[in-house]
Amino acid sequence: MFKAMVHVTLKRDVLDPQGKAIQSACRSLGFPSVQSVRQGKLFELELEARDEAQARAVLRDLCEKLLASPVIEDYAIVGIEPGA
Repeated sequence: MFKAMVHVTLKRDVLDPQGKAIQSACRSLGFPSVQSVRQGKLFELELEARDEAQARAVLRDLCEKLLASPVIEDYAIVGIEPGA
């Protein structure tokens, strides 16, 4: 069993209206130092795999087929560790 975290974000050249709205709200709430906001998604997964290499392969396949839209989103496996 492995526990993993996958971070999905919009590609840099894709407009992020939600991020812009959050940035605007930051300024309205008195946080003018916030210069840019990009929103994303964080997935926490538990999966069965014989080793970390197999777990990473499953996660990459899952990201490319389900968790991320490859045309407009990037993904990163930001954490993977043996679980209970």
